[in-house]
Amino acid sequence: MTWPVIFVVEHDPSSFRVLLADLTRRFGRAFAVKGAGSPEAALTAMQELARAEEPVALLLVDDDSVDVLTRTHELYPQAKRVLLVDRDYSSTSPAVQAIALGRADYHLVRPWADDEMMYRTVSTFLSSWTKEQEPNFELFRIIAQEGDSRVLQLRDVMTRFSMPFGFYPVEREAGRRLLREAGLDASRLPVVIRHDGHVFVDPNLPDLARAIGVSVTNDVDVCDVAIVGAGPAGLTAAVYAASEGLDTVLLERAVSGGQAGTSPLIRNYPGFPHGIAGGDLMGQTCEQAWLMGAHIVFAQQAVGLERRGDRRVVHLLDGSDVSAPAVVIATGIDWRRLGVPRLEALVGSGVFYGAAVSESRAMQDQDVFVVGAGNSAGQAATHLARHARTVTLVVRGDSLAKSASAYLVRAVEATPNIIVRYRTEVVDGGGEGRLEYLTLADRTARAVERVPATALFIMIGGEPHTQWLPESIARDDQGYLLTGREIREESAAHGHHGRAPLPLETSMPGVFAAGDVRKGSIKRVASAVGEGATAVRLVHEYLGS
Repeated sequence: MTWPVIFVVEHDPSSFRVLLADLTRRFGRAFAVKGAGSPEAALTAMQELARAEEPVALLLVDDDSVDVLTRTHELYPQAKRVLLVDRDYSSTSPAVQAIALGRADYHLVRPWADDEMMYRTVSTFLSSWTKEQEPNFELFRIIAQEGDSRVLQLRDVMTRFSMPFGFYPVEREAGRRLLREAGLDASRLPVVIRHDGHVFVDPNLPDLARAIGVSVTNDVDVCDVAIVGAGPAGLTAAVYAASEGLDTVLLERAVSGGQAGTSPLIRNYPGFPHGIAGGDLMGQTCEQAWLMGAHIVFAQQAVGLERRGDRRVVHLLDGSDVSAPAVVIATGIDWRRLGVPRLEALVGSGVFYGAAVSESRAMQDQDVFVVGAGNSAGQAATHLARHARTVTLVVRGDSLAKSASAYLVRAVEATPNIIVRYRTEVVDGGGEGRLEYLTLADRTARAVERVPATALFIMIGGEPHTQWLPESIARDDQGYLLTGREIREESAAHGHHGRAPLPLETSMPGVFAAGDVRKGSIKRVASAVGEGATAVRLVHEYLGS
């Protein structure tokens, strides 16, 4: 058996020997530890490893050898790159530039406080690499036709809940064998087989949620606060409400995470210097809300809200109700549609709204396109670039800097297989059963071009999910909820009994809005988290008034 390699580049002979010995002692049972004392020797050794087809999991390089990370990236694009640096907290540190430009994934600061801390950190880096490999154990196996649009939802749910899965096309023998072993034919697809042999034929979202083991039926009809939406704002509200003793019900029409849950890497969330996958952050927050005592129900869509005396009643799609004196609306936004009919017909078959994380493995060595100019589009492009041959970022304007964070702009510019096409729009596309080509309109050249494409990821902003709310809850022209001072002039008409609405309170007293669904919100995960926590404080104030 060939062990994955941890490769060390350290110019100081003494440090080099210590690192090799300690890494071997700590990780030698699962990884081969190798190294070199100079950039030139390292590059030669890495080329030999590549020729021998030995996998490399981690590159640990001192700051005098930073070029090794760039020069070996083509040989091992999946290897995690770690820069060993001195702590100086200056903006000119090699770590700042290397990570900002996408040349390194992580850094280690020397001297470290103790060996145990250092090796716990390295274990985290290795775990991140292992997670991106094909799973050795599959909790779920998906059998479907290649290009089946319904597989998108299956992959998304599995990815959000960190459930290892395998995809087996029915066109191949492995897929047909799994069907035979389950006593099924290919007349109804997709089929999901759980590790214990339980079979789900053409499952819908509630079926998938049940398969994973989460609740999809609400059996609590009265509570202190009902929270609608399980993105960062809603999950945080559930954590604080439940931890502070409020009987809390959290309702989500799909699964937890919202748009943040689809983000491959959130680098500007406080406390995670190397970034954190949106799915991991949201998954941990969901577990935290549950352990605090929140009652969480997935695949349960809210379809109405009404005021009954001093209570607010949320109506659900299955006909049940949840009654509470206070409600927090955190339903976020839906991706804005591109509006090209032939591309809309291929959604799930090469055309995706969001979903860059769950589909990234399938993009290996393909030519893919991302439409958008914000952080979500930039994050998707840099993530997909690890797998795809080329990623073309299609930007309608003439700059990324106007709508994306500076660190993402730098990362996009520094990634060699990302192509940015400014002042360009996707105006058409098509294919036989799945996406095969796109038509791009270049407004600078005033030219229309047809280009081959395997996949198109669309991230062009969102529309607030507020259609289910009554007209009595005030919105702006785009459907975002008005709160606080934005409705003070109308407060008497909306029944606030002469008092000013609280800062996140909507025009219906006792109903609060948090996160992207609210007018004027800052479209950042940390801001949504802050609003979720603030909404709970305001709920206490409302209930005590």
